[in-house]
Parts: sequence; structure tokens; C-alpha cells
Amino acid sequence: MNIHEYQAKSLLTKFGVAVPKGGVAYTPQEAETVAKSLAGPVYVVKAQIHAGGRGAGKFKGDEKGKGGVRLVKSPADAAKEAQAMLGKVLITKQTGAKGREVKRIYVEEGCDIKRELYLGMLIDRKTSRITVMASTEGGMEIEEVAAKTPEKILKIAIDPTTGMEGFHARRLAYGLKLEGKQVGAAVKFMLGMYKAFTALDASIVEINPLVVTDGGDVLALDAKMNFDDNALFRHPDIEAMRDEAEEDPIELEAGKHSLNYVKLDGNIGCMVNGAGLAMATMDIIKLYGGEPANFLDVGGGATKERVATAFKLILSDKNVEGILVNIFGGIMRCDVIAEGVVAAAREVSLEVPLVVRLEGTNVKLGKEILAKSGLPILAADDLGDAAQKVVKAVKEAA
Repeated sequence: MNIHEYQAKSLLTKFGVAVPKGGVAYTPQEAETVAKSLAGPVYVVKAQIHAGGRGAGKFKGDEKGKGGVRLVKSPADAAKEAQAMLGKVLITKQTGAKGREVKRIYVEEGCDIKRELYLGMLIDRKTSRITVMASTEGGMEIEEVAAKTPEKILKIAIDPTTGMEGFHARRLAYGLKLEGKQVGAAVKFMLGMYKAFTALDASIVEINPLVVTDGGDVLALDAKMNFDDNALFRHPDIEAMRDEAEEDPIELEAGKHSLNYVKLDGNIGCMVNGAGLAMATMDIIKLYGGEPANFLDVGGGATKERVATAFKLILSDKNVEGILVNIFGGIMRCDVIAEGVVAAAREVSLEVPLVVRLEGTNVKLGKEILAKSGLPILAADDLGDAAQKVVKAVKEAA
């Protein structure tokens, strides 16, 4: 689960992480009120969407105008810039051409920036540990730094039995060429950030840029936090921060039905049980010249109703021109899958090619249900056969 910048900063401050003062606003009047409560004389007005690159982004219909992060010198100007952003669609590298509508903005104090650094924490699958990454190249995308100047990225894997300690943070601080009081400020910052990461079950905490001010303070100028969905039951306060308007509506609906769905850019919808089998299904579709439109795992204990819902979710994507159902029935029975597919196909008046491959528990009964349905369903003998048939059917229907 993702949250907005202002929400991330509100959480981090509870753990001693230093951030500039600021407040969220939903109207230009609220933006002016927030600015008046801050010290000034410079204020920063930031569009709040779940995407990076806001400062370099452009608003739809105003591609030559300002981005989603703007400096102003008065509360009245803060209101003016808020008016220019609210309700508009901001397009960044991460949003794609569709962009995201700005429904709230964040107004915060400006600061005298001496240096911009990068600091991030994430769970490293290679080490099975939380890894802290730091770089002197703040303000840039860390992927670009890794590709061009990997030597400028410092990494420390934290032993979970001890957690992050002072010497870890000092090593990073010295690696970032901090000195004097900056080192102490950075150590406090990093230890607080680590506590927030572990206590809140985060999957990513990224501060970019982490700035050093002329006065030697270390502040999070921007903040990004992602959380492990499986741990949200422990954090109802964080789950309450969810902004459903920022999420893909199909993925959101899938989550309500305990379905694992991720939208992709292809045109062949996939319904599979098991994450590994779903990945293999997408791979073999690409092998035979097709492009998967989604990842969808219905799980091992799906009901007829859940299968029908999954089928309808796939078809709600206008890019889908064909569907491949690939089920290996263990706990999941093939007849249940077949009943769900038939029910959904009849309800939505199926108009795209449908290929079904079933194996496992009650496979004979499942195939009989499909055969007797009267629907134009293409049966497949194995996964390779299924992938070839759905790719061919989509191309012929085009």
C-alpha cells in the first residue's frame, strides 16, 4: 500500500525523523491558511499524487507550464498555485500518459539547501535483511545513479537480531561526507527512520532528496513510504490513510474479493491459480508472441462466485482481446472453475476468444461442464497448446 508524501512525513516525525513544517490543503483557501501558519518567507506548494517526478512533470493541456512542485513567496501566491494545480491532471514519468488528478496539495516551509543526498531503506531479497542505501547524488532517480555511477551508492544490510545501531548510521554519514553537527543529526535521522520502517511494517522508505541546510540540519525534503499489505491488520491507522482514488480500480475491486490482480499492458487476460503458475503462464504467452494483460491469481480455495468475479474483472479491461484460463486443480477443483467461468461468460456476453486448460481434481467433470455450456470455448491439452491457441485466436480476431 502506498501513501502520500504528507502522510509519510506525519508518520516519520513520530519517530524523530526531521521534516520541514507543512500542512495538507484541499482548496486554495486552505493552502493560504496553511502558508500563513508557517514561518516563510519562502513556501513550497506540492501536488500530492502516488507518483514520483512531480517537479519535472507537466499538467495535461499545459505541457509547457510549471510542474507539480512550485516555490512561492507569499500565502496569497500559495493559494494561486494551489488553484492552478487542484483538479488538474499531472503527468510524470511514473504516471504514464494518462496522468493522475491532483485532489490535494501540500504546503511546507522552504529551506536553505546546501546539499542534496539520497537515503532509502528496503527489504533486500538477496540478503533477507533490511538494506539501507545512501548516495551523495540526491534528487536523482536511484536507478539512474546505479546504472551510471554505482560506486556512489553506499549499502549496509542490517542484521535483524541487533537492528540498526549507531555505528551503521555513522558509517553512512561519513560516507556521505557529512561533518560536525551534521553527523549527529544524520545518525538520529537514520535510526528514527529504521524504527519507523520496522514498527510500521514498511516495505520501502525513501527520502529523496535528503537535504543538509546551511545551518547544518538534516531534513527529509521528500518522503515515500510503501507498506506490506499482509501486515495492515496490525495498523488500522495506516490502512485508514489509503487513497483509493490513486489506485487502479480493477486492482482495488480484486482486493475486495481476495484476488491477487496486477494490470499489465498486453491484450491477453490470464486467470490462473497459484502465483508461480501465473508467472509461467505469462512467460509462455510471451514466448508464443502474445502479451499478457494482467497477472491474476484466484488462489487455492476460490469459490464459483470468486472465479466469476475474477473473470468479469479481466473483461473490464478494455484492452483484453482474448482470455486464457489455466488451472491446475489441487485444493482448487476444476469443476468449480468451470462453473464460475461459464456463469461469468454468460453474464457478460463473452465476445472475445476464450481458451481453457484444466488439469487436476475433477478435471473430467470440469471439461464436461465447459463442453455442455454451448459457449465458444477452446479447450487446450497442455499449457503450450493453450498459449498457442489463445495467441492465434487473438491475432485472427484482430
